[in-house]
Amino acid sequence: MDPNQSKENAGGPVQNKPNLFNFLIIGVIITFALNIFMGSMTAGSKMQIEYGQFIQLVESGVVKQVQIGEDRIALTLKGDNDGNAVRNILRLDNAATTNRSILPSLSQGDQIFYTGRVEDPLLTNRLLEREVAFFRPIIQSNPILTFISNWVFPLLIFYLLYTFIMQKFAGTMSGGLGGMLNVGKSKAKFYDMEKNTGVTFNDVAGQDEAKESLIELVDFLQSPEKYRKIGAKQPKGALLVGPPGTGKTLLAKAVAGEAKVPFFSLSGSEFVEMFVGIGASRVRDLFAQAAKHSPCIIFIDEIDAIGKSRDNQIGGNDEREQTLNQLLSEMDGFDSSKSILILAATNRPEILDKALLRPGRFDRRVIVDKPDLPGREAILAVHGKKVTLGTNVDMKEISRSTSGATGADLANMVNEAALRAVRMERAEVLQEDLMEAVEVVIAGKEKKDRILNPKEKRMVAFHEVGHALASALQKNAQPVTKITIVPRTMGALGYTMNVPEEERYLMTKSELLARITTLLSGRAAEEIEFGEESTGASNDIEQATKLARSIVTQYGMSNKFGMMGLESPSNQYLDGRPVFTASDVSSAGVDEEIARIIRECHETALSLLRENRAKLTEIAEYLIAHESINGVQFMDFLS
Repeated sequence: MDPNQSKENAGGPVQNKPNLFNFLIIGVIITFALNIFMGSMTAGSKMQIEYGQFIQLVESGVVKQVQIGEDRIALTLKGDNDGNAVRNILRLDNAATTNRSILPSLSQGDQIFYTGRVEDPLLTNRLLEREVAFFRPIIQSNPILTFISNWVFPLLIFYLLYTFIMQKFAGTMSGGLGGMLNVGKSKAKFYDMEKNTGVTFNDVAGQDEAKESLIELVDFLQSPEKYRKIGAKQPKGALLVGPPGTGKTLLAKAVAGEAKVPFFSLSGSEFVEMFVGIGASRVRDLFAQAAKHSPCIIFIDEIDAIGKSRDNQIGGNDEREQTLNQLLSEMDGFDSSKSILILAATNRPEILDKALLRPGRFDRRVIVDKPDLPGREAILAVHGKKVTLGTNVDMKEISRSTSGATGADLANMVNEAALRAVRMERAEVLQEDLMEAVEVVIAGKEKKDRILNPKEKRMVAFHEVGHALASALQKNAQPVTKITIVPRTMGALGYTMNVPEEERYLMTKSELLARITTLLSGRAAEEIEFGEESTGASNDIEQATKLARSIVTQYGMSNKFGMMGLESPSNQYLDGRPVFTASDVSSAGVDEEIARIIRECHETALSLLRENRAKLTEIAEYLIAHESINGVQFMDFLS
């Protein structure tokens, strides 16, 4: 590695110095044009006359002063002169000699005329007789000063402006002057991981399988000889795939930190610009920089921005496709002996071009999924080291309450807990702070200004107790840990928190139906107690319908369709929205089957709550008075 290059680029974007040759060309052209413009402006305010006309003007008494130079004489008219007399002397009525720009100002004075100097021994006497002020400049024009003022000084100003614009916009704004001169330059950031970030695998938790897949790549970069001896080749690239917030970028930085090699990092969107060919130029520039600093790692985040499948449809993006073609060419153009490893991250692998995923390009696909129960506990431990924790903190309990959370979610929860501890004026984070942080991330903050009237408060209480009671009375349901009727900022007027006793990866049909029954029990409790429904069950109905639809279309558990797949998920690492793949006739049948499942589960919920009407009322009345019930208190009511 060139030490000068390292000092220039370490820790920031690669800078492009102003091109002096380009500046000189542009500066000289602008200065030349400016001098011509200023000269024409100055000349436009003067008029050359004959020497005889100059003498006549002096004799007529309209001249205010005369300046006698080396080769010319300049005269200024008086302010109260006779304009018609001047016109007659200068013969301005002749259209061929008329300077239209000075005609209106002849009678206003201060108009400058000049004529060539003639050896006239009588000139001095004429000027004295007519009391005309005349003088000869003592300081003559200095050619050096003239050159400096007309050329050097303007060029210096242009250079300062040019340098400022280049430093301000080069590499950051493709529309500015700097961006226009550097649109083909790579925007990759150059990192020395050992000195700057220091991220290693010890800073990544909950992704043991992903780390295991990447450790071998680190070993390739550190000790390539032992692999070459046996004939093994280093993988050219690895694709990190997973939902947002699971730590794909952190893993890429950890690989560079473990290998102690330079790390080029940029987003896929930084390649694509408005002008066709710029993205391809940036890809070439990026790989040229990487070749100078090998061994190194190139990390392209959100590679789907340039790696989308080429479908040849009308309206395709030529710039993106040219950039992708250049990336494919560059990946084919270097061998593993150069020790350049390409890492990329995406959460939409299904839309990537097949040529990008074939062996020899991105040889490995590393899944970075949401962490399981032990993984969440390990992630909480990593982030917990950064704050002061109390002795009563149980990270295992917190991890059980955060099923489905990503690493970013867990980091946010620990930070929210620390902020709450500061608000409560405590020096350490307690278990209650972490539990409250979990609720803040899931349901939002308590909305203290939203005050429910007595009827609404009673209705919300029965609704939430209906959920909790149905969950407790079904053997396949999850246990209840908290019931509250305190409104939250995300729209919930109350909620019931269920925490599974163990991490589950499969669910049976009976468990799915029990879950739907629990969701519909809030509406059932309203019907039993008040004899009418409210709008509070809208989210419950949405979730119940989604579960029932999955039973019918994806899990093959319905009586009508049996083991027939009617939907397939898309964007499984984002929203996982299902796409219906069957006919319209089947679609109508699916709706009927979903309605049947929901109707039967609703009837089950009504039956459970009617059989336990006394408990429903007792717990709801306590909840109205105290607003929250924990899991232990709830089970005491049922015992």
